[in-house]
Amino acid sequence: MTLLLTDLDAAVQTLLDRVDGPVRLALPLGLGKPNALVNALYRRMAADPSRPLRILTALSLEKPEGASDLERHFLGPFVERVFGDYPDLAYVKAARARALPAHIEVREFFLKTADYLGNDAAQQGFICSNYSLAVRDMLTQGANVLAQAVAVRTGADGRRRYSLSGNPDLTADFVDRCHALSQPLLVVAVLNEQLPFMPGPAEVDEDFFDLIVDVPEGHHALFAPPNPAVSKADYAIGLHAASLVPDGGTLQIGIGSLGDAIAQALLLRERQNDTFRTLIDTLGRAAPWGPRETGRFAQGLYGCSEMFANGLLQLVDAGLIRRSAYPDLALQRLANAGRLTAAPSLAAVQALADTGALATQLTPPELARWQRLGLLHDKLWLDGDRLRCGDVSCANDVSLLQPGMLGPRWLGSAVLHGGFFLGPRAFYQRLRDMRDDERDALAMTRIAFVNELYDSPGAPEALKRAQRRDARFINTTMKMTLLGAASSDANADGGVVSGVGGQYNFVAQAHALAGARSVLALRATHDNAAGLQSNIVWSHANCTIPRHLRDLVVTEYGVADLRGASDAECVQRLLCIADSRFQHELMREAQAHGKLAPGWQLPEAARHNTPEALKGLLRPAREAGLLPDFPFGTDLDDDELQIVSALKKLKHASRHPVELVTMALASLGPQRAVPQAWLQRLGLDEAHGFKDLMLRRLFAANL
Repeated sequence: MTLLLTDLDAAVQTLLDRVDGPVRLALPLGLGKPNALVNALYRRMAADPSRPLRILTALSLEKPEGASDLERHFLGPFVERVFGDYPDLAYVKAARARALPAHIEVREFFLKTADYLGNDAAQQGFICSNYSLAVRDMLTQGANVLAQAVAVRTGADGRRRYSLSGNPDLTADFVDRCHALSQPLLVVAVLNEQLPFMPGPAEVDEDFFDLIVDVPEGHHALFAPPNPAVSKADYAIGLHAASLVPDGGTLQIGIGSLGDAIAQALLLRERQNDTFRTLIDTLGRAAPWGPRETGRFAQGLYGCSEMFANGLLQLVDAGLIRRSAYPDLALQRLANAGRLTAAPSLAAVQALADTGALATQLTPPELARWQRLGLLHDKLWLDGDRLRCGDVSCANDVSLLQPGMLGPRWLGSAVLHGGFFLGPRAFYQRLRDMRDDERDALAMTRIAFVNELYDSPGAPEALKRAQRRDARFINTTMKMTLLGAASSDANADGGVVSGVGGQYNFVAQAHALAGARSVLALRATHDNAAGLQSNIVWSHANCTIPRHLRDLVVTEYGVADLRGASDAECVQRLLCIADSRFQHELMREAQAHGKLAPGWQLPEAARHNTPEALKGLLRPAREAGLLPDFPFGTDLDDDELQIVSALKKLKHASRHPVELVTMALASLGPQRAVPQAWLQRLGLDEAHGFKDLMLRRLFAANL
């Protein structure tokens, strides 16, 4: 029987009483963590060395603090405004400070990007796992408690309904697997009314949980990362990627500036098609790949993405993601053939009967099946050899069905399936504000459904294959070798930047599905303290995607089609989309290793891959406002945007001594006037020491 608790300390005590010995606490990734309970449990167990605690999770989020005094001063008011009363996780603070008690450990299969490089405990505790295998690996680690933040809604009948909201990804599979293995598991829900209530596969019954905790501390604000700015390079990548997506296909994209760039490019393709075509023609000269997909979306897309990101929601609201996936193979095949009507109809009945999917005479199980799918009205019933629905009746023969016997809409269909979501405040608010029928079409579900093709509960492989036609799975990577291997999760020295996540799953799917392609996107270069470096390299010690799974690769300079290519062709095509400042060095290395003919030359069109040239190509669209810095809005106000711009220039210069000296010398001239409020925001309004005075001059010079 499920126990309801309304006191946090009592909830912690009950959990500890019900679990013998060490606690192995499994938590959802990202948004689904019940921070209030986790923090209370952590504090209690940190004070008791006799009771070990192991936390098993991924993507533990923390409010931004800033790496310098300037950043910390700036972020304070912004974080308070955007994150509200969101409580940071105590174990994250301790782990980052390298201050976890000896009897408490944290093991994650996906780290917040780059946050734990150099943190020995986090690096040693990392679990390298595909997202689809995370449940198996968490259980291998001995998980005996699963705790999750849960959405709640009170129905018209006064009864509470519960939803796993943005994190049904692993939870249901976790519980099912424990039951199958007879492995003890305490399942704890902590209610949070701020979570959008997602129906369908995310909704669970009360008895799914052993404990339900409803305390004021649980109803806190959600972690809401602001929309990032989209750079020129990101937009070029997004435009190229958008030209690879076929109308009527399936789409997966991720979070961040690249995901936003792809979504904005798809919107541009739909709304200003002539401009999109011109941009693609202009950008595609260095590495032509064809035929490109540049038409508008007559059929629309179906979203199938482990992460339901803000970019995908924008495409849903714009009507680009509108192709329905049906929970029944017969319906899906009819839809793929263009024979399924938008709502149940006599034409649909006839089409199903023609294929043999709908028997001439209905049996009780068949009647129930078609009612679940929405074809038949839920009030329709069998009365001997007749079908009755209210005052309407006919013989039990589907060819005699009357319009009033049909359901008003298809049930269980979705235009998007996702495993988890994370986004800015406006993203969550839009989900809360949706009409029920809009929200019903967004199915948050198990990662076993989204990330894999094999049979999963309620979804056989044949159905998934029918739904995911012409799929384009678009993921980002950090480095690509000239032979087509991708490194997306770790540095060459083994330092884990993030994790494999579901990237391998989608790449493998792309090779297993007819008509599907994997698209790996990366910026051609990166700039850090070591200087400017190419992200296309000869070799790299870490491999996330092996070269035998090479497919489409996109940089800001074009598209390289590596599927079925020889090694020499692979090298040549990647060189054509590399930054021109590194092309000759890469060519020499490939030639030295015998993978490129000594006499091969870069095509003339590929010899001008520079940021300056790219800036010129995109300038007309940027000036026309078609490629804005924040295509989907920002939580920053106008003053903050200008402050951030100056701080970014300062941060970049701090990593490059020559640039910093040049900037310092330039700042020694007449000082530019700066609004006093901006200086106060940065703690520079009463600068007296040399450092603060110089920072104030540098800041003013970069406005």
